[in-house]
Amino acid sequence: MFLPKNNLLLAAIFLLNTSSCLAERADREKPVQLDADQVTIDDAKQISTFTGGVKLTQGTLQLLGDKVVVTQSKDGFTLATVYGNTASFRQKREGLNEFVEGSGERIVYDTRTETVNFYNQARVKRDLDDVRGEHISYSVKTEIFQVTGNSDNTGNTPPKRVRAVLQPKIKKASPSPLPEESASSIKQP
Repeated sequence: MFLPKNNLLLAAIFLLNTSSCLAERADREKPVQLDADQVTIDDAKQISTFTGGVKLTQGTLQLLGDKVVVTQSKDGFTLATVYGNTASFRQKREGLNEFVEGSGERIVYDTRTETVNFYNQARVKRDLDDVRGEHISYSVKTEIFQVTGNSDNTGNTPPKRVRAVLQPKIKKASPSPLPEESASSIKQP
């Protein structure tokens, strides 16, 4: 038997099951595990706050931080905000043996928009590619990144620049074709 206050905890535990598409599709079928030193549940506001070395995992998806605030909307979507000196995100890409990894002082995962936003000293790595900025928005569904710098909002200083390192994809070597004269000089049986 579940008491009403347990409803929000269940919503937090099933945090990512409402998303229709994840980088690793099998993740949404896996149970969510939350480990923390403490949890505070406000069932009236549909907010759970996990503190103290928080680790949220679901399949290959992993969120780490000092504090995670999970908010459940009335229509079943979830917003998870991860705080930490370096909050981190990691998830396997669908069909590949690669991971998307990111960090920042704050990470916001929204199941409604299927986006992960990284704020303040944000960094996202995918394979050997690496992008950095003050804000990175990553669409889990389309795997598109948007990276922006930040200004001091006074107009006195130019915005900070973003940095990206994009590695060339290594192509598998294919056998080179034989020159025509070499091919014609091969004796047929």
